[in-house]
Amino acid sequence: MFAAMTAVSVSGLFASSSEGQFDLPNDNLWANIAWMITATIFVLMMTPGLSFFYGGMVRAKNVISTMLQSFIVMGAVSVIWVVFGFSLAFGNDICHIIGNPLDFLMFDGVGVHNVTAAQSERVLTEIDLGVATIPLALFALFQMKFAIITPSLITGSFAERVRFSGYLVFMMLWVVIVYCPLAHCTWHPAGLFASMHVHDFAGGIVVHAASGVAALAGALFLGRRTPATDSKPANVPFVLLGAALLWLGWFGFNGGSSLAADGIAIAAFLNTNTAAATAMVTWVVFDCLRGHKPSAMGAAIGAVIGLVAITPCAGWVTVGQSIFIAFATTLCCNMAVTWKNSARHTFDDALDVFPTHGLGGIIGTVFTGIFAYGFFVRNDGLEISHTEFFWNHILVVAIVIVYTFIVSYALYWLTDKMIPLRVSRRSEEIGLDRSQHDEEYGTEATTELAEDTVSDSDWLRSVSEN
Repeated sequence: MFAAMTAVSVSGLFASSSEGQFDLPNDNLWANIAWMITATIFVLMMTPGLSFFYGGMVRAKNVISTMLQSFIVMGAVSVIWVVFGFSLAFGNDICHIIGNPLDFLMFDGVGVHNVTAAQSERVLTEIDLGVATIPLALFALFQMKFAIITPSLITGSFAERVRFSGYLVFMMLWVVIVYCPLAHCTWHPAGLFASMHVHDFAGGIVVHAASGVAALAGALFLGRRTPATDSKPANVPFVLLGAALLWLGWFGFNGGSSLAADGIAIAAFLNTNTAAATAMVTWVVFDCLRGHKPSAMGAAIGAVIGLVAITPCAGWVTVGQSIFIAFATTLCCNMAVTWKNSARHTFDDALDVFPTHGLGGIIGTVFTGIFAYGFFVRNDGLEISHTEFFWNHILVVAIVIVYTFIVSYALYWLTDKMIPLRVSRRSEEIGLDRSQHDEEYGTEATTELAEDTVSDSDWLRSVSEN
């Protein structure tokens, strides 16, 4: 079966779509709005899906804490995005790195004027001119959901050992200092990466590579769990449920990134499902080939890796290429996870965020540089060679890795100076559900251990008294 999967994946490189197969006139604004509202809902659903996906993987005493770390982001990042986050990412360009934070302060000017006839009533911003298929308010809401799920992905690396209040501070700083500049550089018409003809369809660079590298920095900064052994997943059905919700939500994540109900959205929809299916089968078969039993965990993880791999180029490649991209990326991620779990004294990335999301986003971006060139030559008339197109993607991946790792590690250090990021050893033994939130998952074993890590209120009181 593995030989058959290999043959199918390689043959996909020689299967080309018919010319104009996904050409679709884009002249129906109402259809675009209806589809993008639906896609925005789908993308938001991915964060609760991620909560179940991560929550089922940790030990029973940390299920609620792990799920809450993802869930709380929907509130915190939504507020930041409305106040000034959208301005930083999509405001008028400043040095090709960041947007003007005052352009859309408190969503001022974020409405529908970019697609209405009465455009003379208000001066259009750069992003107004760049988004012509849907109202700017809908675009801002769609992008908000990307900003929400990205820091949520990081949480899997330091699961079972991080203080909740410290995590909140780090997450909010990270969204402002890392995510918003990367989103601007990549998706703003005047952004640095966009000016280099580097393309990221739905977040291979901005979402997955960035969150994966930040996860690696967090695992290194916080150190290994104590103990890190006997980490049996609390609820494998939660993992399957989370993977299913992620797979469903990813249709909005990728399909919605065309910003229209058009042929590119259809291509992205098709490639997304094909890549997830290919990767799921590949992971399970490859595990069996190496002497392991087929597992539900493996099927769920494989499907998610396929979704990650196709994200950077979902609307720009053929279905055959999507099969090959998912197949090759899954093999690389599977071997990376195996090496990380088998090598002694490696970093303790609790839920393998970097070997799956980080590495998957990086490899997917490399494949974008290889396979997406034809789309842009045909549609945008690129004036650079395929070689330059490819190496620009490699260069940007390197920039993102270096910038994200250095800044993320600095933010962990800074946050730790304000609020200790790691809980005490006793807190880890008790579990974060009880020690951080005074709640219990239904199947947790009861314990009489006392908590010796001060609560957030007691810690703040001691600081004020001193």
